[in-house]
Amino acid sequence: MTKYIFGRIMWSIAGIFVVLIANFVIVRIIPGNPIDAIIGDFPAPPEYVAKLEAQLGLNEPIFVQLIKYFEQLFAGNLGFSFANGQEILPLIIDKAGFSLMLMIPGLVIASLLGVGLAAIGARKPGTAVDSATAGVSLVGFSMPVFWLGQLLMLLFAVRLGWLPAQGAGSSPEEVGLWASILSRAEHLVMPVTCIALFYMAVVARVSRSAIASSLSQDYVRSALYRGLSERYVLWRHAVRSATGPIVTVIGYNFGSVLTGAVLTETVFGWPGLGSLFVQSIDSRDYSVVQGVFLLTGVTVVVANLIVDLLTAVLDPRVKAAALSKRRLQNVVVLP
Repeated sequence: MTKYIFGRIMWSIAGIFVVLIANFVIVRIIPGNPIDAIIGDFPAPPEYVAKLEAQLGLNEPIFVQLIKYFEQLFAGNLGFSFANGQEILPLIIDKAGFSLMLMIPGLVIASLLGVGLAAIGARKPGTAVDSATAGVSLVGFSMPVFWLGQLLMLLFAVRLGWLPAQGAGSSPEEVGLWASILSRAEHLVMPVTCIALFYMAVVARVSRSAIASSLSQDYVRSALYRGLSERYVLWRHAVRSATGPIVTVIGYNFGSVLTGAVLTETVFGWPGLGSLFVQSIDSRDYSVVQGVFLLTGVTVVVANLIVDLLTAVLDPRVKAAALSKRRLQNVVVLP
């Protein structure tokens, strides 16, 4: 088991290095460059352009730029954002806080509702209830986030006037703590709903298959034959046995929602990493794009690592497979 955990950690570290290199190369091969964004449409003297390239390090070979990028990264320096006029690390930390305000409640609601829908559908397979839960998950999975967001704004912000359409609400410095919490909560309702509906559908589709597979096992049928209630067997045995796939899909959602929130934040004008990412691409702010890529890539890798470790702890079959592999490696085959 220790060898399995060590191997997963080493593969995760290797994955982060691949993300760093791909992040650096992709940002530099996309069309456009920061010089054009800084200068704009007006012609500039060649000497000024050369000076800007030297300040940004764009006049050096890409391999040299990559080495300097790693040197700055290991020193804890992500660079300077010319478009925002500040250091990148505090900028990303500030925007990541706003993104987490969307991610955490959205994923918690999506996970609870997704597992609940899956359990209801798996309990009555082939019935109208099962078809209804499958239909709900299919609609949530198929509906584009930007379209759903605009529908919610038209209904609750424009027609009914119940909720604000854009922004993140007032800060505590402006209106006080409790008024700020209420304002942020009002601004969170619609974007969190968009995130929760989509990822609820993902969790429900995977969980439905896993729970249905568990319900068909002999030990579950034996528990029913012993007189245990159907609800108890469902949650105590079937859902618990299906925790491996469920934890996996929830962990995958946590890694992907950080990048998937780009559209949601753009539609609702939420000042998170998604909005920062879009603005930085428009302004060709390489350093910020690299910083956002780095954070999202590391988040995905770390989320997958945590999911693998949790699966190894929760699922006895993973432990057994690791132990069996270790025993096979210790077998001495005699001629």
